[in-house]
Amino acid sequence: MKLATLNDGTRDGKLVVVSKDITRYCAADNIAPTLQAALDDWSAIAPRLQALYTDVEHQTVPCERFHEREAHSPLPRAYQWADGSAYINHVELVRKARGAEVPESFYHDPLMYQGGSDDFLPPRGDIPLKDTAWGCDMEGEIACITDDVPMGVSSEDAASHIKLLMLVNDVSLRGLIPGELAKGFGFFQSKPATAFSPVCVTPDELGDAWQGNVIHLPLMVDYNGAPFGRANAGADATFSLADLVAHAAKTRNLGAGCIIGSGTVSNQDADGGPGKPVSEGGLGYSCIAEIRMIETIYEGEPKTRFMAPGDTVKIEMRDAEGHSIFGAIEQKVVQA
Repeated sequence: MKLATLNDGTRDGKLVVVSKDITRYCAADNIAPTLQAALDDWSAIAPRLQALYTDVEHQTVPCERFHEREAHSPLPRAYQWADGSAYINHVELVRKARGAEVPESFYHDPLMYQGGSDDFLPPRGDIPLKDTAWGCDMEGEIACITDDVPMGVSSEDAASHIKLLMLVNDVSLRGLIPGELAKGFGFFQSKPATAFSPVCVTPDELGDAWQGNVIHLPLMVDYNGAPFGRANAGADATFSLADLVAHAAKTRNLGAGCIIGSGTVSNQDADGGPGKPVSEGGLGYSCIAEIRMIETIYEGEPKTRFMAPGDTVKIEMRDAEGHSIFGAIEQKVVQA
Protein backbone atom coordinates (compact mmCIF):
# COMPACT_ATOMS: atom_id res chain seq x y z
CA MET A 1 0.00 0.00 0.00
CA LYS A 2 0.92 3.64 -0.35
CA LEU A 3 0.55 6.23 2.40
CA ALA A 4 1.08 9.98 2.66
CA THR A 5 0.67 12.80 5.13
CA LEU A 6 -1.25 15.85 3.98
CA ASN A 7 -0.05 19.18 5.30
CA ASP A 8 -3.24 20.30 7.04
CA GLY A 9 -1.61 23.00 9.15
CA THR A 10 -0.98 20.77 12.17
CA ARG A 11 2.46 19.59 13.27
CA ASP A 12 2.00 15.98 12.22
CA GLY A 13 -0.47 16.35 9.34
CA LYS A 14 -3.27 13.99 8.34
CA LEU A 15 -2.74 10.38 7.28
CA VAL A 16 -4.16 9.38 3.90
CA VAL A 17 -4.09 6.25 1.75
CA VAL A 18 -2.92 6.98 -1.81
CA SER A 19 -3.80 5.08 -4.98
CA LYS A 20 -1.12 3.02 -6.70
CA ASP A 21 -0.82 5.58 -9.49
CA ILE A 22 -0.59 8.35 -6.82
CA THR A 23 -3.42 10.34 -8.38
CA ARG A 24 -6.12 9.85 -5.70
CA TYR A 25 -6.33 9.62 -1.93
CA CYS A 26 -8.79 8.72 0.78
CA ALA A 27 -8.46 10.10 4.29
CA ALA A 28 -7.43 7.48 6.83
CA ASP A 29 -7.65 9.60 9.97
CA ASN A 30 -10.65 7.57 11.14
CA ILE A 31 -8.24 4.61 11.33
CA ALA A 32 -5.18 6.48 12.61
CA PRO A 33 -4.89 10.27 12.79
CA THR A 34 -1.22 10.32 11.81
CA LEU A 35 1.36 7.98 10.36
CA GLN A 36 3.16 7.88 13.71
CA ALA A 37 -0.04 6.76 15.40
CA ALA A 38 -0.37 3.98 12.83
CA LEU A 39 3.23 2.86 13.40
CA ASP A 40 2.73 2.83 17.16
CA ASP A 41 0.19 0.01 16.72
CA TRP A 42 1.21 -1.25 13.29
CA SER A 43 0.15 -4.88 13.65
CA ALA A 44 -3.43 -3.81 14.38
CA ILE A 45 -3.62 -0.72 12.17
CA ALA A 46 -1.85 -1.93 9.02
CA PRO A 47 -4.54 -4.48 8.01
CA ARG A 48 -7.20 -1.78 8.23
CA LEU A 49 -5.11 0.58 6.11
CA GLN A 50 -4.50 -2.22 3.63
CA ALA A 51 -8.25 -2.84 3.37
CA LEU A 52 -8.79 0.85 2.66
CA TYR A 53 -6.03 0.76 0.05
CA THR A 54 -7.86 -2.09 -1.69
CA ASP A 55 -11.06 -0.04 -1.64
CA VAL A 56 -9.22 2.96 -3.08
CA GLU A 57 -7.85 0.81 -5.89
CA HIS A 58 -11.29 -0.64 -6.61
CA GLN A 59 -12.79 2.86 -6.38
CA THR A 60 -15.41 1.73 -3.90
CA VAL A 61 -14.79 4.62 -1.49
CA PRO A 62 -14.95 8.37 -2.15
CA CYS A 63 -11.55 9.75 -3.10
CA GLU A 64 -10.06 13.16 -3.77
CA ARG A 65 -7.33 14.25 -6.15
CA PHE A 66 -3.86 13.75 -4.66
CA HIS A 67 -1.53 16.68 -5.23
CA GLU A 68 2.07 16.02 -4.28
CA ARG A 69 2.58 19.69 -3.45
CA GLU A 70 0.05 19.33 -0.61
CA ALA A 71 1.95 16.49 1.04
CA HIS A 72 4.41 16.81 3.86
CA SER A 73 7.21 14.32 4.35
CA PRO A 74 5.40 11.10 5.40
CA LEU A 75 6.62 11.71 8.95
CA PRO A 76 6.83 15.51 9.33
CA ARG A 77 8.91 14.82 12.45
CA ALA A 78 10.17 11.55 13.86
CA TYR A 79 11.54 10.14 17.07
CA GLN A 80 14.74 9.17 15.27
CA TRP A 81 16.47 9.70 11.92
CA ALA A 82 19.77 7.87 11.45
CA ASP A 83 21.62 7.78 8.15
CA GLY A 84 24.03 5.02 7.14
CA SER A 85 26.56 4.31 4.43
CA ALA A 86 25.35 1.42 2.29
CA TYR A 87 27.26 2.52 -0.83
CA ILE A 88 30.99 2.28 -0.20
CA ASN A 89 31.78 3.71 -3.65
CA HIS A 90 30.63 7.05 -2.26
CA VAL A 91 32.88 6.70 0.81
CA GLU A 92 35.82 5.62 -1.34
CA LEU A 93 35.49 8.70 -3.54
CA VAL A 94 35.25 11.05 -0.56
CA ARG A 95 38.41 9.67 0.98
CA LYS A 96 40.36 9.27 -2.27
CA ALA A 97 39.80 12.91 -3.13
CA ARG A 98 41.61 13.90 0.06
CA GLY A 99 44.30 11.22 -0.29
CA ALA A 100 43.01 8.94 2.46
CA GLU A 101 42.52 5.19 2.43
CA VAL A 102 39.23 3.54 3.35
CA PRO A 103 39.69 1.57 6.58
CA GLU A 104 39.04 -2.14 6.12
CA SER A 105 36.40 -2.02 8.84
CA PHE A 106 34.17 0.18 6.65
CA TYR A 107 33.42 -2.86 4.47
CA HIS A 108 31.75 -4.79 7.30
CA ASP A 109 30.89 -2.10 9.85
CA PRO A 110 28.81 0.71 8.31
CA LEU A 111 29.16 4.38 9.08
CA MET A 112 26.08 6.00 10.62
CA TYR A 113 25.19 9.41 12.00
CA GLN A 114 22.14 10.61 13.88
CA GLY A 115 20.40 13.47 12.08
CA GLY A 116 17.93 16.06 13.24
CA SER A 117 14.44 14.59 13.19
CA ASP A 118 12.32 17.26 14.84
CA ASP A 119 11.67 19.33 11.71
CA PHE A 120 11.71 17.72 8.26
CA LEU A 121 11.13 19.72 5.08
CA PRO A 122 8.11 18.96 2.88
CA PRO A 123 9.02 17.22 -0.40
CA ARG A 124 8.19 20.43 -2.28
CA GLY A 125 9.58 22.72 0.42
CA ASP A 126 12.36 25.22 -0.31
CA ILE A 127 15.87 24.58 0.99
CA PRO A 128 16.87 27.69 2.98
CA LEU A 129 20.54 28.63 2.64
CA LYS A 130 22.11 31.50 4.54
CA ASP A 131 25.60 31.40 3.01
CA THR A 132 26.75 29.79 -0.26
CA ALA A 133 30.19 29.31 1.32
CA TRP A 134 28.59 26.56 3.39
CA GLY A 135 28.60 24.36 0.27
CA CYS A 136 24.97 23.26 -0.05
CA ASP A 137 24.59 19.81 -1.59
CA MET A 138 21.75 17.38 -2.25
CA GLU A 139 22.08 13.68 -1.40
CA GLY A 140 19.67 11.26 -3.07
CA GLU A 141 18.97 8.26 -0.86
CA ILE A 142 16.53 5.51 0.10
CA ALA A 143 15.11 5.23 3.62
CA CYS A 144 12.99 2.79 5.57
CA ILE A 145 10.63 3.32 8.50
CA THR A 146 10.53 0.66 11.17
CA ASP A 147 8.15 -0.54 13.81
CA ASP A 148 9.55 -1.32 17.28
CA VAL A 149 12.94 -3.01 16.86
CA PRO A 150 14.51 -4.91 19.77
CA MET A 151 18.11 -4.28 20.77
CA GLY A 152 20.57 -6.76 19.29
CA VAL A 153 18.35 -7.81 16.39
CA SER A 154 20.09 -9.71 13.59
CA SER A 155 20.09 -8.47 10.01
CA GLU A 156 17.86 -11.41 9.07
CA ASP A 157 15.29 -10.53 11.71
CA ALA A 158 15.64 -6.78 11.14
CA ALA A 159 14.10 -7.23 7.68
CA SER A 160 10.71 -8.00 9.22
CA HIS A 161 10.78 -4.65 11.03
CA ILE A 162 11.04 -2.63 7.79
CA LYS A 163 7.46 -1.49 7.29
CA LEU A 164 7.69 1.42 4.84
CA LEU A 165 10.12 2.79 2.26
CA MET A 166 10.62 6.30 0.88
CA LEU A 167 13.13 8.53 -0.89
CA VAL A 168 15.36 11.10 0.78
CA ASN A 169 17.10 14.37 0.06
CA ASP A 170 19.66 14.48 2.85
CA VAL A 171 20.79 18.09 2.46
CA SER A 172 24.44 18.57 3.44
CA LEU A 173 26.54 21.67 3.97
CA ARG A 174 29.91 20.43 2.71
CA GLY A 175 31.80 23.54 3.71
CA LEU A 176 30.93 23.01 7.37
CA ILE A 177 31.64 19.27 7.51
CA PRO A 178 35.48 19.30 7.83
CA GLY A 179 35.45 21.64 10.81
CA GLU A 180 32.80 19.61 12.59
CA LEU A 181 34.51 16.27 11.95
CA ALA A 182 37.79 17.74 13.19
CA LYS A 183 36.18 18.19 16.59
CA GLY A 184 35.73 14.43 16.78
CA PHE A 185 32.03 14.60 17.61
CA GLY A 186 30.39 14.21 14.19
CA PHE A 187 27.83 16.14 12.14
CA PHE A 188 25.44 18.71 13.54
CA GLN A 189 25.34 22.15 11.90
CA SER A 190 26.47 20.63 8.60
CA LYS A 191 23.30 18.52 8.39
CA PRO A 192 20.25 20.83 8.13
CA ALA A 193 16.64 19.74 7.63
CA THR A 194 16.00 16.67 5.47
CA ALA A 195 13.14 16.08 3.01
CA PHE A 196 11.42 12.80 2.14
CA SER A 197 9.25 11.75 -0.79
CA PRO A 198 5.53 12.65 -0.84
CA VAL A 199 4.56 8.98 -0.58
CA CYS A 200 5.91 6.04 1.41
CA VAL A 201 5.17 2.46 0.38
CA THR A 202 5.15 -0.99 1.89
CA PRO A 203 7.95 -3.20 0.48
CA ASP A 204 5.47 -5.48 -1.33
CA GLU A 205 4.52 -2.54 -3.58
CA LEU A 206 7.94 -2.89 -5.24
CA GLY A 207 7.42 -6.49 -6.36
CA ASP A 208 10.59 -8.08 -7.73
CA ALA A 209 12.45 -4.77 -7.38
CA TRP A 210 12.63 -5.39 -3.61
CA GLN A 211 15.25 -8.09 -3.15
CA GLY A 212 17.85 -8.58 -0.47
CA ASN A 213 16.35 -5.62 1.43
CA VAL A 214 17.48 -3.14 -1.22
CA ILE A 215 15.54 -1.56 -4.10
CA HIS A 216 16.79 -2.66 -7.51
CA LEU A 217 15.78 0.41 -9.49
CA PRO A 218 17.53 3.61 -10.63
CA LEU A 219 17.31 6.65 -8.40
CA MET A 220 16.63 9.57 -10.73
CA VAL A 221 18.26 12.84 -9.67
CA ASP A 222 17.78 15.93 -11.85
CA TYR A 223 19.69 19.12 -11.15
CA ASN A 224 18.40 22.38 -12.62
CA GLY A 225 16.16 20.41 -14.96
CA ALA A 226 18.87 18.17 -16.43
CA PRO A 227 19.63 14.50 -15.65
CA PHE A 228 22.35 14.38 -13.00
CA GLY A 229 22.12 10.90 -11.47
CA ARG A 230 20.69 7.55 -12.52
CA ALA A 231 22.54 5.27 -10.08
CA ASN A 232 20.84 1.93 -9.44
CA ALA A 233 20.00 1.56 -5.76
CA GLY A 234 20.33 -2.21 -6.03
CA ALA A 235 23.89 -2.16 -7.35
CA ASP A 236 27.11 -1.68 -5.37
CA ALA A 237 25.28 -1.76 -2.03
CA THR A 238 27.75 -3.07 0.54
CA PHE A 239 25.00 -3.07 3.17
CA SER A 240 21.25 -3.59 2.91
CA LEU A 241 18.66 -1.56 4.76
CA ALA A 242 18.21 -4.53 7.10
CA ASP A 243 21.94 -4.46 7.84
CA LEU A 244 21.67 -0.77 8.70
CA VAL A 245 18.65 -1.32 10.96
CA ALA A 246 20.55 -4.06 12.80
CA HIS A 247 23.58 -1.78 13.11
CA ALA A 248 21.43 0.99 14.63
CA ALA A 249 19.86 -1.46 17.07
CA LYS A 250 23.10 -3.08 18.26
CA THR A 251 23.03 -1.36 21.66
CA ARG A 252 19.53 0.10 21.90
CA ASN A 253 15.90 -0.50 21.05
CA LEU A 254 14.53 1.44 18.10
CA GLY A 255 11.08 2.92 18.62
CA ALA A 256 8.29 2.66 16.08
CA GLY A 257 8.69 5.41 13.50
CA CYS A 258 12.48 5.25 13.44
CA ILE A 259 13.84 6.27 10.01
CA ILE A 260 17.04 4.64 8.74
CA GLY A 261 18.68 5.99 5.57
CA SER A 262 20.89 4.22 3.05
CA GLY A 263 23.37 7.01 2.53
CA THR A 264 24.04 8.47 -0.93
CA VAL A 265 23.21 5.99 -3.70
CA SER A 266 26.41 5.57 -5.69
CA ASN A 267 27.57 3.23 -8.47
CA GLN A 268 30.88 2.41 -10.04
CA ASP A 269 31.28 2.22 -13.80
CA ALA A 270 31.13 -1.20 -15.43
CA ASP A 271 34.94 -1.20 -15.56
CA GLY A 272 35.20 -0.49 -11.83
CA GLY A 273 35.95 3.21 -12.33
CA PRO A 274 34.42 5.99 -10.23
CA GLY A 275 31.56 6.72 -12.62
CA LYS A 276 30.88 9.13 -15.48
CA PRO A 277 28.33 11.94 -15.82
CA VAL A 278 24.96 11.09 -17.37
CA SER A 279 25.85 13.43 -20.26
CA GLU A 280 28.80 11.13 -21.05
CA GLY A 281 26.77 7.93 -20.97
CA GLY A 282 27.40 7.14 -17.30
CA LEU A 283 25.04 6.71 -14.38
CA GLY A 284 25.97 10.07 -12.91
CA TYR A 285 25.81 11.01 -9.27
CA SER A 286 23.31 11.42 -6.44
CA CYS A 287 25.19 14.37 -4.95
CA ILE A 288 27.41 17.18 -6.19
CA ALA A 289 30.28 16.18 -3.91
CA GLU A 290 30.93 13.04 -5.98
CA ILE A 291 31.47 14.84 -9.27
CA ARG A 292 33.67 17.34 -7.45
CA MET A 293 35.70 14.45 -6.04
CA ILE A 294 36.15 12.95 -9.50
CA GLU A 295 37.15 16.34 -10.90
CA THR A 296 39.69 16.66 -8.11
CA ILE A 297 41.11 13.18 -8.78
CA TYR A 298 41.44 13.65 -12.55
CA GLU A 299 41.84 17.42 -12.96
CA GLY A 300 43.47 18.45 -9.72
CA GLU A 301 40.60 20.63 -8.52
CA PRO A 302 36.79 20.66 -8.47
CA LYS A 303 34.99 22.48 -11.28
CA THR A 304 31.32 22.03 -10.36
CA ARG A 305 30.02 24.48 -7.76
CA PHE A 306 27.70 23.59 -4.94
CA MET A 307 24.08 24.74 -4.91
CA ALA A 308 23.08 28.37 -4.67
CA PRO A 309 19.75 30.22 -4.40
CA GLY A 310 17.71 29.53 -7.53
CA ASP A 311 19.07 26.01 -8.10
CA THR A 312 16.59 23.14 -8.15
CA VAL A 313 16.78 19.41 -7.46
CA LYS A 314 14.32 16.63 -8.26
CA ILE A 315 14.58 13.10 -6.85
CA GLU A 316 12.27 10.33 -8.07
CA MET A 317 12.10 6.59 -8.71
CA ARG A 318 10.04 4.90 -11.40
CA ASP A 319 8.97 1.28 -11.82
CA ALA A 320 9.70 -0.90 -14.85
CA GLU A 321 6.68 0.60 -16.64
CA GLY A 322 7.87 4.14 -16.02
CA HIS A 323 5.35 5.02 -13.30
CA SER A 324 6.43 7.10 -10.32
CA ILE A 325 6.49 4.99 -7.17
CA PHE A 326 6.99 7.54 -4.38
CA GLY A 327 6.16 10.80 -6.13
CA ALA A 328 8.95 13.33 -6.52
CA ILE A 329 10.99 15.41 -4.15
CA GLU A 330 11.23 18.78 -5.92
CA GLN A 331 13.05 21.55 -4.09
CA LYS A 332 14.52 24.96 -4.77
CA VAL A 333 17.35 26.60 -2.86
CA VAL A 334 16.35 30.00 -1.50
CA GLN A 335 18.17 32.69 0.42
CA ALA A 336 17.48 32.21 4.13
